[in-house]
Amino acid sequence: MKIAVCIKQVPDTAEVKIDPETNTLVREGIDSIFNPLDTFALEEAVRIREAAGGEVVAISMGPPHAEKALREAIALGADRAVLVCGKELAGADTLATSYTLACAIRNDGGADLILCGKQAIDGDTAQVGPGIAAHLDMPQLTYVRRIRAIDQASVTAECMTDTGVDVVRAPLPVVMTVVKELNEPRLPSLASWKTGRSAHVPALSGKDIGADAGRVGLDGSATRVKSMFWPDRTKETLFLSADPAAAAAELARELRKLLASRDGGDRARGR
Repeated sequence: MKIAVCIKQVPDTAEVKIDPETNTLVREGIDSIFNPLDTFALEEAVRIREAAGGEVVAISMGPPHAEKALREAIALGADRAVLVCGKELAGADTLATSYTLACAIRNDGGADLILCGKQAIDGDTAQVGPGIAAHLDMPQLTYVRRIRAIDQASVTAECMTDTGVDVVRAPLPVVMTVVKELNEPRLPSLASWKTGRSAHVPALSGKDIGADAGRVGLDGSATRVKSMFWPDRTKETLFLSADPAAAAAELARELRKLLASRDGGDRARGR
């Protein structure tokens, strides 16, 4: 069984900088880490390979220094890794990112199982995994907390929902996004760290993986960030009563105060 695990390197800081022209994250000069939720996807892939045989391939789209995360993936058990890298890929939204990763997986010969963390901590959209499934026309299982059974034909998994847990059986190939309840990631040994450091990680461009230039990076993104700002954290927080009726009355009273203050300000400005 061939398993592809999508890895993302994310900023290791909350004090991110924004490019004022593109409204995208400035990643240069900021320490980066292996996206935490992706470690659970990688661990599960390695466990499946250990039980049933096969190959685990870690794939990432990012700048050249994302190679560090892929070397870590090899240290944690991946057999090999592929980095998709190029200036033409910069500024991608989730649509362009999932398209690029889908192209990379297809270029690598496809996979029986594609695993992703449910979301990346720098975006929190949870859209890339489902996007990959859409681009590859595969079924998808999201918020997977446990794999009950897997063979060459299908997988049965427990998927978390807003109301509980669904047990779903899906045919392979399939894309799955996983949550931290799935497993406990292992720690790499000194020998595996050495293996990761010495491993060859090929860097492929969008052209190398057969991607349409108009569908990658900023040009291929369906969304644009018009503006970004830091939230005002200086205001006081209002805690309402636990009783619904009392909370409703308190909220109505505070809203009337807010409207009254705004009306007074408008009158003062002659509006």
